[in-house]
Amino acid sequence: QVQLVESGGGLVQPGGSLRLSCVVSGRKSSMYKMGWHRQAPGKQRELVAQITASGITTYGDPVKGRFTISGDNAKNTVYLQMNSLKPEDTAVYYCAYNKLPWGPYDYWGQGTQVTVSS
Repeated sequence: QVQLVESGGGLVQPGGSLRLSCVVSGRKSSMYKMGWHRQAPGKQRELVAQITASGITTYGDPVKGRFTISGDNAKNTVYLQMNSLKPEDTAVYYCAYNKLPWGPYDYWGQGTQVTVSS
């Protein structure tokens, strides 16, 4: 069983920055992938960024060049650095884990709210 706990959300002005953290506990695969997804009111959940155990990263088009995903294996933590935030980035952000680098995500965190507003 794997548990995920996100933190770091909050209210930020347009153009500002936030860093989200996701602490992973429990049994981890050596081939895992982890991702950040988000869901805004009335919209479907979308992939923001993901990283594999080998360090391969993928980003959704709306965040390319602004967001950076990274991992710290020693701390069992994955980060999402969000810069140049826009009001359309407002959403609940979820951390997710899968024991393989392909296929759907098996485990999800509870989510953290990010609000970009002046």
